[in-house]
Amino acid sequence: MFSISSLLFLSMCLVSAMAKPQAVTCGSVIKLVNNAHKIRLHSHDVKYGSGSGQQSVTGTTVKEDVNSHWTIKGPEDKDFCKRGEPIECGQKIRLEHLTTHRNLHSHHFSSPLSSSQEVSAFGDGGTGDSGDVWAVMCEGDYWVRDDAMMFKHVDTGAYLAASGQTFGRPINGQMEIVGNTRADGSTKWRTQEGVYIHPTDFDPRRKLGNHDEL
Repeated sequence: MFSISSLLFLSMCLVSAMAKPQAVTCGSVIKLVNNAHKIRLHSHDVKYGSGSGQQSVTGTTVKEDVNSHWTIKGPEDKDFCKRGEPIECGQKIRLEHLTTHRNLHSHHFSSPLSSSQEVSAFGDGGTGDSGDVWAVMCEGDYWVRDDAMMFKHVDTGAYLAASGQTFGRPINGQMEIVGNTRADGSTKWRTQEGVYIHPTDFDPRRKLGNHDEL
């Protein structure tokens, strides 16, 4: 039987845990919503007809689409982050598209609609190049769920953004995703639906061979 003091202590711990903002963690699979245009960051096995010809990245208003899931991982295969570790503001990461296993990418190609900087999905089996690395721009110590934040492309300095322009066929109605040189409302993103790895799910005693690195 628990004593009254034990029950009060447990209640206080529970209230504290509920009140504490939850950090986004390495290994989580998330959806990202653009603050200005309310679209989810999306990709699919459809190539751009211009620019790099790589896999297109768009924004969709459909909430349930599985092609809007992205896995958070370290900036390089040899520079991994461990499952369940909170992502710090300023930390460099990659976002791997869950369905096609290509990384969110940018480079100095023009985007097809607005002639901004193209954003694509690149790589093979989750392995690409330095153009896949983004810095998490947020306030405070850690990237917190539901808080507005930005992704700054490390190679070019551009911010991940939605242009407001939409495609025709074969991706009719989906919005163009670009790199912007300036931060504004279109460069702000929030986490939405997803599978979040909690810090307590990470066991530091496990060996790296058990795939705790991402």
